[in-house]
Amino acid sequence: MKHLYTLILLLNSLFFLSATKANPQLELQIKGDLEEYQSLVEQALAYREVTLDTYQIIKDKMQKDIPLSGKDIETLNTGTLQHLALRKKLYSYVGYYEYLLNDKYDSIDKEARLRGIMLSLSAALVLYDNYLLSITIFEEDAKLRRYLNAKHDGYNIKNYQLNEITLQYNSIENRNRARRAIDFFKTEWQKQSYEFRHQPYNIYLNLLITQSPSYNHIREFSPLYVVNQKTRFLTGITSDTLSKLGKEGVNLFSLLFGNSIGVVEVRKGLLNNDINVETQLTSRLKAGDILLEKTPFRLTDKLIPGYWGHVAIWVGSEEELKQLGIWNHPVVKKHHQQIKSSQLVAEALRAGVELNSLNQFMNVDDLAVLRKNKLDDKTRAETIIRALRQIGKAYDFNFDIETNDKIVCSELIYVSFTETQWPTEATLGRHTISPSNIAIKAGDELPFKVVSLYLHGKPVNSEIHSEFSKLNIIN
Repeated sequence: MKHLYTLILLLNSLFFLSATKANPQLELQIKGDLEEYQSLVEQALAYREVTLDTYQIIKDKMQKDIPLSGKDIETLNTGTLQHLALRKKLYSYVGYYEYLLNDKYDSIDKEARLRGIMLSLSAALVLYDNYLLSITIFEEDAKLRRYLNAKHDGYNIKNYQLNEITLQYNSIENRNRARRAIDFFKTEWQKQSYEFRHQPYNIYLNLLITQSPSYNHIREFSPLYVVNQKTRFLTGITSDTLSKLGKEGVNLFSLLFGNSIGVVEVRKGLLNNDINVETQLTSRLKAGDILLEKTPFRLTDKLIPGYWGHVAIWVGSEEELKQLGIWNHPVVKKHHQQIKSSQLVAEALRAGVELNSLNQFMNVDDLAVLRKNKLDDKTRAETIIRALRQIGKAYDFNFDIETNDKIVCSELIYVSFTETQWPTEATLGRHTISPSNIAIKAGDELPFKVVSLYLHGKPVNSEIHSEFSKLNIIN
Protein backbone atom coordinates (compact mmCIF):
# COMPACT_ATOMS: atom_id res chain seq x y z
CA MET A 1 0.00 0.00 0.00
CA LYS A 2 2.78 2.42 -0.77
CA HIS A 3 1.30 3.87 -4.00
CA LEU A 4 0.58 7.57 -4.19
CA TYR A 5 -3.09 8.27 -3.74
CA THR A 6 -3.57 9.74 -7.22
CA LEU A 7 -1.82 6.82 -8.86
CA ILE A 8 -3.99 4.41 -6.90
CA LEU A 9 -7.17 6.09 -8.11
CA LEU A 10 -5.93 5.99 -11.69
CA LEU A 11 -5.08 2.29 -11.48
CA ASN A 12 -8.43 1.58 -9.87
CA SER A 13 -10.37 3.32 -12.60
CA LEU A 14 -8.44 1.55 -15.37
CA PHE A 15 -8.65 -1.88 -13.79
CA PHE A 16 -12.27 -1.88 -12.74
CA LEU A 17 -13.85 -0.41 -15.88
CA SER A 18 -14.18 -3.97 -17.13
CA ALA A 19 -15.08 -5.46 -13.75
CA THR A 20 -17.35 -8.45 -13.77
CA LYS A 21 -19.48 -9.83 -10.99
CA ALA A 22 -16.86 -12.39 -9.97
CA ASN A 23 -13.57 -10.69 -9.21
CA PRO A 24 -10.99 -13.07 -7.73
CA GLN A 25 -8.26 -10.44 -8.20
CA LEU A 26 -10.11 -8.06 -5.89
CA GLU A 27 -10.54 -10.82 -3.32
CA LEU A 28 -6.82 -11.62 -3.43
CA GLN A 29 -5.96 -7.93 -3.13
CA ILE A 30 -8.18 -7.52 -0.08
CA LYS A 31 -6.86 -10.68 1.55
CA GLY A 32 -3.26 -9.56 1.12
CA ASP A 33 -4.02 -6.05 2.36
CA LEU A 34 -5.79 -7.37 5.44
CA GLU A 35 -2.58 -9.09 6.54
CA GLU A 36 -0.72 -5.77 6.56
CA TYR A 37 -3.72 -3.84 7.82
CA GLN A 38 -3.99 -5.99 10.94
CA SER A 39 -0.40 -5.03 11.78
CA LEU A 40 -1.23 -1.33 11.34
CA VAL A 41 -4.22 -1.60 13.67
CA GLU A 42 -2.05 -3.28 16.31
CA GLN A 43 0.48 -0.46 15.93
CA ALA A 44 -2.29 2.12 16.35
CA LEU A 45 -3.52 0.51 19.56
CA ALA A 46 0.03 0.32 20.92
CA TYR A 47 0.61 3.94 19.91
CA ARG A 48 -2.40 5.05 21.96
CA GLU A 49 -1.08 3.32 25.06
CA VAL A 50 2.33 4.96 24.68
CA THR A 51 0.68 8.33 24.05
CA LEU A 52 -1.15 8.20 27.36
CA ASP A 53 2.05 7.35 29.22
CA THR A 54 3.97 10.13 27.45
CA TYR A 55 1.26 12.69 28.09
CA GLN A 56 1.10 11.91 31.79
CA ILE A 57 4.89 12.20 32.21
CA ILE A 58 5.14 15.48 30.30
CA LYS A 59 2.03 17.02 31.85
CA ASP A 60 3.24 16.21 35.37
CA LYS A 61 6.55 17.94 34.65
CA MET A 62 4.85 21.01 33.25
CA GLN A 63 2.53 21.29 36.24
CA LYS A 64 5.60 21.19 38.52
CA ASP A 65 7.32 23.81 36.32
CA ILE A 66 10.07 21.32 35.42
CA PRO A 67 11.56 21.99 31.96
CA LEU A 68 11.28 19.24 29.38
CA SER A 69 14.44 17.16 29.08
CA GLY A 70 16.21 16.35 25.84
CA LYS A 71 14.70 12.88 26.07
CA ASP A 72 11.19 14.37 26.44
CA ILE A 73 11.69 16.51 23.34
CA GLU A 74 13.01 13.54 21.38
CA THR A 75 9.99 11.50 22.50
CA LEU A 76 7.64 14.21 21.20
CA ASN A 77 9.45 14.42 17.87
CA THR A 78 9.71 10.68 17.29
CA GLY A 79 6.10 10.27 18.43
CA THR A 80 5.02 12.86 15.87
CA LEU A 81 6.92 11.03 13.13
CA GLN A 82 5.35 7.71 14.13
CA HIS A 83 1.88 9.22 14.12
CA LEU A 84 2.38 10.82 10.70
CA ALA A 85 3.77 7.60 9.19
CA LEU A 86 0.95 5.51 10.63
CA ARG A 87 -1.62 8.09 9.53
CA LYS A 88 -0.29 8.04 5.96
CA LYS A 89 -0.51 4.25 5.74
CA LEU A 90 -4.03 4.14 7.17
CA TYR A 91 -5.14 6.89 4.78
CA SER A 92 -3.95 4.77 1.86
CA TYR A 93 -6.46 2.07 2.85
CA VAL A 94 -9.24 4.61 3.25
CA GLY A 95 -8.66 5.93 -0.26
CA TYR A 96 -7.82 2.69 -2.02
CA TYR A 97 -11.17 0.97 -1.48
CA GLU A 98 -13.46 3.98 -1.23
CA TYR A 99 -14.20 3.80 -4.95
CA LEU A 100 -16.34 0.71 -4.25
CA LEU A 101 -19.03 3.00 -2.81
CA ASN A 102 -19.66 4.27 -6.34
CA ASP A 103 -22.82 2.70 -7.75
CA LYS A 104 -21.11 1.94 -11.06
CA TYR A 105 -19.28 -0.86 -9.23
CA ASP A 106 -22.44 -2.53 -7.94
CA SER A 107 -21.90 -5.39 -10.40
CA ILE A 108 -18.82 -6.49 -8.46
CA ASP A 109 -19.29 -9.49 -6.19
CA LYS A 110 -21.30 -8.16 -3.25
CA GLU A 111 -19.21 -9.88 -0.59
CA ALA A 112 -15.92 -8.59 -1.99
CA ARG A 113 -17.36 -5.11 -2.39
CA LEU A 114 -18.63 -5.00 1.19
CA ARG A 115 -15.38 -6.35 2.58
CA GLY A 116 -13.39 -3.69 0.71
CA ILE A 117 -15.68 -0.92 1.95
CA MET A 118 -15.45 -2.28 5.51
CA LEU A 119 -11.66 -2.18 5.28
CA SER A 120 -11.79 1.44 4.07
CA LEU A 121 -14.33 2.47 6.72
CA SER A 122 -12.55 0.76 9.61
CA ALA A 123 -9.29 2.50 8.62
CA ALA A 124 -11.10 5.85 8.64
CA LEU A 125 -12.52 5.15 12.09
CA VAL A 126 -9.11 4.12 13.43
CA LEU A 127 -7.83 7.52 12.22
CA TYR A 128 -10.70 9.36 13.92
CA ASP A 129 -10.11 7.45 17.15
CA ASN A 130 -6.36 8.09 16.97
CA TYR A 131 -7.07 11.79 16.79
CA LEU A 132 -9.42 11.76 19.76
CA LEU A 133 -6.86 10.11 21.99
CA SER A 134 -3.44 10.78 20.52
CA ILE A 135 -3.89 14.36 19.32
CA THR A 136 -6.66 16.02 21.34
CA ILE A 137 -4.94 15.60 24.69
CA PHE A 138 -1.85 17.41 23.36
CA GLU A 139 -3.80 20.00 21.40
CA GLU A 140 -5.62 21.11 24.54
CA ASP A 141 -2.35 22.38 26.05
CA ALA A 142 -1.21 25.67 24.45
CA LYS A 143 2.51 25.06 25.05
CA LEU A 144 2.46 21.53 23.65
CA ARG A 145 0.27 22.65 20.76
CA ARG A 146 2.79 25.33 19.77
CA TYR A 147 5.65 22.88 20.03
CA LEU A 148 3.99 20.19 17.92
CA ASN A 149 3.03 22.77 15.28
CA ALA A 150 6.61 24.00 14.97
CA LYS A 151 8.85 23.02 12.06
CA HIS A 152 11.78 20.69 12.81
CA ASP A 153 14.13 20.11 9.88
CA GLY A 154 16.16 17.51 11.79
CA TYR A 155 13.10 15.26 11.95
CA ASN A 156 11.63 16.42 8.62
CA ILE A 157 8.58 17.76 10.45
CA LYS A 158 6.80 20.61 8.62
CA ASN A 159 5.05 23.63 10.10
CA TYR A 160 1.51 23.25 11.46
CA GLN A 161 1.32 19.45 11.24
CA LEU A 162 -0.98 19.36 14.26
CA ASN A 163 -3.29 21.98 12.75
CA GLU A 164 -3.44 20.04 9.48
CA ILE A 165 -4.47 16.86 11.29
CA THR A 166 -7.11 18.79 13.23
CA LEU A 167 -8.54 20.29 10.03
CA GLN A 168 -8.83 16.83 8.51
CA TYR A 169 -10.55 15.53 11.62
CA ASN A 170 -13.05 18.41 11.61
CA SER A 171 -13.64 18.29 7.84
CA ILE A 172 -17.36 18.07 7.04
CA GLU A 173 -16.50 16.52 3.67
CA ASN A 174 -14.53 13.72 5.35
CA ARG A 175 -17.35 13.06 7.79
CA ASN A 176 -19.86 12.89 4.94
CA ARG A 177 -17.65 10.32 3.21
CA ALA A 178 -17.46 8.29 6.41
CA ARG A 179 -21.23 8.51 6.94
CA ARG A 180 -21.84 7.25 3.43
CA ALA A 181 -19.63 4.23 4.10
CA ILE A 182 -21.37 3.63 7.45
CA ASP A 183 -24.78 3.70 5.77
CA PHE A 184 -23.62 1.21 3.16
CA PHE A 185 -22.12 -1.07 5.80
CA LYS A 186 -25.21 -1.02 8.04
CA THR A 187 -27.50 -1.82 5.12
CA GLU A 188 -25.41 -4.49 3.41
CA TRP A 189 -24.05 -6.31 6.48
CA GLN A 190 -27.50 -7.55 7.46
CA LYS A 191 -28.09 -8.89 3.95
CA GLN A 192 -25.06 -11.16 4.00
CA SER A 193 -25.11 -14.87 4.70
CA TYR A 194 -24.38 -16.40 8.09
CA GLU A 195 -21.16 -17.83 6.66
CA PHE A 196 -19.94 -14.41 5.50
CA ARG A 197 -20.75 -12.72 8.81
CA HIS A 198 -18.83 -15.40 10.74
CA GLN A 199 -15.64 -15.45 8.68
CA PRO A 200 -12.72 -14.34 10.92
CA TYR A 201 -11.65 -11.33 8.85
CA ASN A 202 -15.23 -10.14 8.51
CA ILE A 203 -15.82 -10.47 12.26
CA TYR A 204 -12.60 -8.53 12.80
CA LEU A 205 -13.59 -5.66 10.50
CA ASN A 206 -17.12 -5.59 11.92
CA LEU A 207 -15.79 -5.24 15.47
CA LEU A 208 -13.31 -2.55 14.46
CA ILE A 209 -16.19 -0.56 13.01
CA THR A 210 -18.95 -1.11 15.55
CA GLN A 211 -16.68 -0.87 18.63
CA SER A 212 -15.08 2.37 17.42
CA PRO A 213 -15.90 5.33 19.70
CA SER A 214 -16.27 7.46 16.56
CA TYR A 215 -18.78 5.13 14.86
CA ASN A 216 -22.01 6.55 16.28
CA HIS A 217 -20.71 10.07 16.83
CA ILE A 218 -19.95 10.55 13.14
CA ARG A 219 -23.53 9.59 12.36
CA GLU A 220 -24.77 12.22 14.82
CA PHE A 221 -22.56 15.00 13.46
CA SER A 222 -23.82 18.59 13.71
CA PRO A 223 -22.06 22.00 13.41
CA LEU A 224 -21.51 21.91 17.18
CA TYR A 225 -20.31 18.30 17.15
CA VAL A 226 -16.59 19.02 17.33
CA VAL A 227 -16.89 21.57 20.15
CA ASN A 228 -19.19 19.36 22.18
CA GLN A 229 -17.08 16.26 21.69
CA LYS A 230 -13.82 18.01 22.54
CA THR A 231 -15.33 19.51 25.67
CA ARG A 232 -16.81 16.18 26.70
CA PHE A 233 -13.50 14.45 26.03
CA LEU A 234 -11.14 16.93 27.64
CA THR A 235 -13.07 17.58 30.84
CA GLY A 236 -12.47 13.97 31.82
CA ILE A 237 -8.68 14.14 31.53
CA THR A 238 -6.92 14.58 34.84
CA SER A 239 -3.76 13.12 36.30
CA ASP A 240 -5.95 10.96 38.51
CA THR A 241 -7.87 9.64 35.50
CA LEU A 242 -4.69 8.89 33.57
CA SER A 243 -3.15 7.08 36.51
CA LYS A 244 -6.06 4.64 36.49
CA LEU A 245 -5.60 3.66 32.86
CA GLY A 246 -4.51 0.07 32.34
CA LYS A 247 -2.22 -1.27 29.64
CA GLU A 248 -4.45 -3.89 28.06
CA GLY A 249 -8.10 -3.12 28.61
CA VAL A 250 -8.95 -0.08 30.72
CA ASN A 251 -8.47 3.15 28.85
CA LEU A 252 -9.69 6.65 28.28
CA PHE A 253 -12.51 5.73 25.94
CA SER A 254 -13.88 3.16 28.35
CA LEU A 255 -14.14 5.92 30.94
CA LEU A 256 -15.64 8.57 28.64
CA PHE A 257 -17.36 6.78 25.77
CA GLY A 258 -17.81 3.24 27.06
CA ASN A 259 -15.56 1.75 24.37
CA SER A 260 -12.14 0.16 24.50
CA ILE A 261 -9.06 1.18 22.55
CA GLY A 262 -6.37 -1.08 23.97
CA VAL A 263 -8.16 -4.29 23.16
CA VAL A 264 -11.76 -4.26 22.00
CA GLU A 265 -13.18 -6.08 25.01
CA VAL A 266 -16.93 -6.59 25.37
CA ARG A 267 -16.74 -8.19 28.84
CA LYS A 268 -14.29 -9.52 31.41
CA GLY A 269 -12.85 -13.03 31.34
CA LEU A 270 -14.56 -15.85 33.22
CA LEU A 271 -11.40 -16.37 35.28
CA ASN A 272 -10.87 -12.68 35.97
CA ASN A 273 -10.16 -12.01 39.68
CA ASP A 274 -10.89 -15.63 40.62
CA ILE A 275 -8.72 -15.75 43.73
CA ASN A 276 -9.27 -19.49 44.29
CA VAL A 277 -8.04 -20.40 40.82
CA GLU A 278 -5.15 -17.95 41.12
CA THR A 279 -4.10 -19.52 44.43
CA GLN A 280 -4.34 -23.04 43.00
CA LEU A 281 -2.28 -22.11 39.96
CA THR A 282 0.37 -20.28 41.96
CA SER A 283 0.94 -23.36 44.12
CA ARG A 284 1.13 -25.62 41.05
CA LEU A 285 3.25 -23.53 38.68
CA LYS A 286 6.98 -24.17 38.26
CA ALA A 287 9.64 -21.96 36.71
CA GLY A 288 9.65 -22.48 32.95
CA ASP A 289 5.98 -23.44 32.64
CA ILE A 290 4.12 -22.16 29.58
CA LEU A 291 0.78 -20.38 29.97
CA LEU A 292 -1.76 -20.49 27.12
CA GLU A 293 -4.94 -18.44 27.18
CA LYS A 294 -8.06 -17.74 25.15
CA THR A 295 -10.09 -14.52 25.25
CA PRO A 296 -12.94 -14.90 22.73
CA PHE A 297 -14.41 -11.59 23.91
CA ARG A 298 -11.45 -9.60 22.53
CA LEU A 299 -10.88 -8.31 19.03
CA THR A 300 -7.27 -9.50 19.08
CA ASP A 301 -8.35 -13.15 19.24
CA LYS A 302 -10.43 -12.99 16.06
CA LEU A 303 -7.58 -13.35 13.57
CA ILE A 304 -5.14 -15.51 15.51
CA PRO A 305 -5.11 -18.98 13.91
CA GLY A 306 -6.16 -21.92 16.05
CA TYR A 307 -7.84 -22.12 19.42
CA TRP A 308 -5.37 -20.31 21.66
CA GLY A 309 -4.83 -16.56 21.41
CA HIS A 310 -1.85 -15.73 23.64
CA VAL A 311 1.07 -17.45 25.35
CA ALA A 312 3.50 -16.53 28.13
CA ILE A 313 6.19 -17.99 30.41
CA TRP A 314 6.14 -18.35 34.19
CA VAL A 315 9.64 -17.30 35.26
CA GLY A 316 9.35 -18.57 38.83
CA SER A 317 9.56 -17.10 42.32
CA GLU A 318 12.62 -15.81 44.16
CA GLU A 319 12.84 -19.11 46.05
CA GLU A 320 12.75 -21.17 42.83
CA LEU A 321 15.36 -19.03 41.12
CA LYS A 322 17.64 -19.36 44.14
CA GLN A 323 17.22 -23.13 44.04
CA LEU A 324 18.15 -23.06 40.36
CA GLY A 325 21.25 -21.06 41.24
CA ILE A 326 20.44 -18.07 39.02
CA TRP A 327 18.99 -15.53 41.47
CA ASN A 328 22.19 -13.48 41.30
CA HIS A 329 22.71 -13.94 37.56
CA PRO A 330 23.14 -10.46 35.96
CA VAL A 331 20.07 -10.94 33.74
CA VAL A 332 17.90 -11.99 36.70
CA LYS A 333 19.23 -9.27 39.04
CA LYS A 334 17.80 -6.56 36.78
CA HIS A 335 14.32 -7.87 37.59
CA HIS A 336 14.66 -8.60 41.32
CA GLN A 337 12.14 -5.96 42.37
CA GLN A 338 9.48 -7.14 39.94
CA ILE A 339 9.98 -10.80 40.86
CA LYS A 340 9.74 -9.95 44.57
CA SER A 341 6.48 -8.14 43.72
CA SER A 342 5.06 -11.36 42.20
CA GLN A 343 5.35 -10.16 38.61
CA LEU A 344 6.28 -13.61 37.38
CA VAL A 345 4.57 -13.83 33.97
CA ALA A 346 6.85 -12.90 31.05
CA GLU A 347 4.74 -11.94 28.04
CA ALA A 348 4.93 -9.90 24.84
CA LEU A 349 2.17 -7.29 24.68
CA ARG A 350 1.75 -4.30 22.36
CA ALA A 351 3.76 -2.17 24.76
CA GLY A 352 6.63 -4.66 24.51
CA VAL A 353 7.91 -7.65 26.46
CA GLU A 354 7.31 -7.22 30.18
CA LEU A 355 6.76 -8.99 33.49
CA ASN A 356 3.22 -9.01 34.88
CA SER A 357 1.35 -10.63 37.73
CA LEU A 358 -0.74 -13.77 37.34
CA ASN A 359 -3.76 -11.70 38.36
CA GLN A 360 -3.25 -9.42 35.35
CA PHE A 361 -2.87 -12.41 33.05
CA MET A 362 -6.05 -14.13 34.20
CA ASN A 363 -8.60 -11.87 32.50
CA VAL A 364 -9.35 -14.88 30.27
CA ASP A 365 -11.95 -17.60 29.66
CA ASP A 366 -9.62 -20.56 29.04
CA LEU A 367 -6.17 -21.25 30.41
CA ALA A 368 -3.69 -24.11 30.05
CA VAL A 369 -0.37 -24.75 31.76
CA LEU A 370 2.23 -26.73 29.81
CA ARG A 371 5.39 -28.21 31.33
CA LYS A 372 8.40 -29.58 29.49
CA ASN A 373 9.00 -33.27 30.12
CA LYS A 374 12.40 -34.36 31.43
CA LEU A 375 13.55 -30.78 31.94
CA ASP A 376 16.63 -30.82 34.18
CA ASP A 377 17.50 -27.85 36.41
CA LYS A 378 20.36 -26.68 34.20
CA THR A 379 18.17 -26.50 31.10
CA ARG A 380 15.31 -24.95 33.08
CA ALA A 381 17.64 -22.23 34.38
CA GLU A 382 18.94 -21.50 30.87
CA THR A 383 15.36 -21.28 29.58
CA ILE A 384 14.41 -18.71 32.25
CA ILE A 385 17.49 -16.61 31.51
CA ARG A 386 16.73 -16.63 27.78
CA ALA A 387 13.16 -15.53 28.51
CA LEU A 388 14.29 -12.70 30.79
CA ARG A 389 16.75 -11.50 28.13
CA GLN A 390 13.70 -10.59 26.01
CA ILE A 391 12.22 -8.20 28.60
CA GLY A 392 12.11 -4.68 27.18
CA LYS A 393 12.10 -5.70 23.53
CA ALA A 394 9.54 -4.03 21.28
CA TYR A 395 6.50 -5.93 20.01
CA ASP A 396 6.93 -7.45 16.56
CA PHE A 397 3.98 -6.17 14.55
CA ASN A 398 5.21 -8.13 11.52
CA PHE A 399 5.14 -11.42 13.48
CA ASP A 400 8.48 -12.49 11.98
CA ILE A 401 10.43 -15.03 14.05
CA GLU A 402 13.68 -14.13 12.26
CA THR A 403 13.83 -10.60 13.68
CA ASN A 404 16.14 -10.16 16.67
CA ASP A 405 15.17 -6.77 18.12
CA LYS A 406 11.40 -7.30 18.24
CA ILE A 407 9.26 -10.18 19.41
CA VAL A 408 5.66 -11.42 19.56
CA CYS A 409 4.14 -13.62 22.27
CA SER A 410 4.76 -16.99 20.59
CA GLU A 411 8.29 -15.96 19.64
CA LEU A 412 9.05 -15.62 23.35
CA ILE A 413 8.54 -19.38 23.66
CA TYR A 414 10.39 -20.00 20.40
CA VAL A 415 13.57 -18.23 21.56
CA SER A 416 13.41 -19.51 25.15
CA PHE A 417 12.90 -23.24 24.52
CA THR A 418 15.66 -23.53 21.94
CA GLU A 419 15.98 -27.31 22.27
CA THR A 420 12.42 -27.83 21.00
CA GLN A 421 11.64 -28.04 17.29
CA TRP A 422 8.65 -25.74 16.92
CA PRO A 423 6.38 -25.76 13.85
CA THR A 424 6.21 -22.48 11.93
CA GLU A 425 4.19 -21.14 9.03
CA ALA A 426 5.21 -19.04 6.02
CA THR A 427 3.10 -15.93 5.45
CA LEU A 428 3.87 -13.10 3.01
CA GLY A 429 7.53 -14.01 2.80
CA ARG A 430 8.14 -14.33 6.54
CA HIS A 431 8.02 -17.19 9.03
CA THR A 432 5.57 -16.94 11.90
CA ILE A 433 4.59 -18.99 14.93
CA SER A 434 1.22 -18.87 16.70
CA PRO A 435 0.10 -19.95 20.19
CA SER A 436 -1.54 -22.99 18.62
CA ASN A 437 1.81 -23.98 17.10
CA ILE A 438 3.03 -24.11 20.69
CA ALA A 439 -0.04 -26.05 21.88
CA ILE A 440 0.36 -28.95 19.46
CA LYS A 441 3.61 -29.91 21.19
CA ALA A 442 1.70 -30.92 24.35
CA GLY A 443 0.03 -34.27 24.95
CA ASP A 444 0.74 -37.96 25.32
CA GLU A 445 4.22 -38.91 24.09
CA LEU A 446 4.95 -35.28 23.17
CA PRO A 447 7.65 -32.93 24.53
CA PHE A 448 5.23 -31.11 26.85
CA LYS A 449 2.49 -32.25 29.21
CA VAL A 450 -0.64 -30.37 30.28
CA VAL A 451 -0.58 -29.88 34.05
CA SER A 452 -3.63 -27.60 34.35
CA LEU A 453 -6.57 -26.83 32.08
CA TYR A 454 -9.51 -24.45 32.52
CA LEU A 455 -12.21 -24.23 29.85
CA HIS A 456 -15.05 -21.71 29.94
CA GLY A 457 -13.94 -20.67 33.40
CA LYS A 458 -14.12 -24.21 34.85
CA PRO A 459 -11.31 -26.66 35.71
CA VAL A 460 -10.89 -29.83 33.67
CA ASN A 461 -10.00 -32.52 36.21
CA SER A 462 -10.02 -35.69 34.14
CA GLU A 463 -8.63 -36.75 30.76
CA ILE A 464 -6.82 -33.42 30.51
CA HIS A 465 -4.61 -34.44 27.58
CA SER A 466 -7.57 -35.77 25.66
CA GLU A 467 -9.63 -32.61 26.19
CA PHE A 468 -6.65 -30.41 25.34
CA SER A 469 -5.88 -32.33 22.15
CA LYS A 470 -9.49 -31.96 20.96
CA LEU A 471 -9.05 -28.19 20.95
CA ASN A 472 -6.10 -28.44 18.59
CA ILE A 473 -7.88 -30.87 16.26
CA ILE A 474 -11.08 -28.81 16.04
CA ASN A 475 -9.21 -25.64 15.28
